[in-house]
Amino acid sequence: MILPSASPLVWLLALATAVAYALAAVVAARAKAGGQLAMAPAWALHAATLAWGLLGGTPHFGFAAALSMTAWLVLTTYAVERQLFPQMRTRWALCALGGVSVLLAALFPGRPLHVSASPWLPLHLTLGIACYGLFAAAVVHAALMGRAERQMRLAADSQNGMPLLTLERLTFRFVAAGFVLLSATLVAGWLFSEQLYGRAWLWDHKAVFSVLAWITFAVLLLGRSRFGWRGRSAVRVLYAGTALLLLAYVGSRFVLEVVLGRTA
Repeated sequence: MILPSASPLVWLLALATAVAYALAAVVAARAKAGGQLAMAPAWALHAATLAWGLLGGTPHFGFAAALSMTAWLVLTTYAVERQLFPQMRTRWALCALGGVSVLLAALFPGRPLHVSASPWLPLHLTLGIACYGLFAAAVVHAALMGRAERQMRLAADSQNGMPLLTLERLTFRFVAAGFVLLSATLVAGWLFSEQLYGRAWLWDHKAVFSVLAWITFAVLLLGRSRFGWRGRSAVRVLYAGTALLLLAYVGSRFVLEVVLGRTA
């Protein structure tokens, strides 16, 4: 099995980004302040790596690139929130996520996006990645919400820097926004599949898992709106929907690119 390899420049940028994230993770684990400044170079290098992978030479895209972009969007969201809530600490786990994802994208660059592809395909992929990013941000906030709840039960001071109700409200705002983008992505794929991919809509693994994820998130939002779902039960449904969505593209492309060794 021969896998495509990234260019030397992409590898150099990826390694520099991973090192920068590792340094930021060390600072985040040991210091209560300064983590944001330490993560800024890693964030900028990550953005440069993504930009070069898409704009430098023939653009490639695959499961690892999707994960890397999703991680960057989550880190961007977290950085913006730190400006609104300065008490929030930089999480070493998020730094680790960024470093691992950028190395994976260099190791598995994915398939080339041919010039003959539809000019609307980048927009369709952008909608999908933005959807991934919003749901990933919702998962991060749900994890912080669970941590805050455990600390409240132990009568310990929360280190999240955000009130529990604020975390919950933000979590479901990300879910609602992600649901809108997921709906738009599915509708576009269904109506314009021939223009985007040169074939009619197929009920393959990607489509089935995407629709199942859409149903799961719809049930979650309906349950919260009509029945006031919250807490652990709502978070479990969020995790289930996110897992289905992850299997829809990342999971199927991982099987094709890594397990089966195919890029087409």
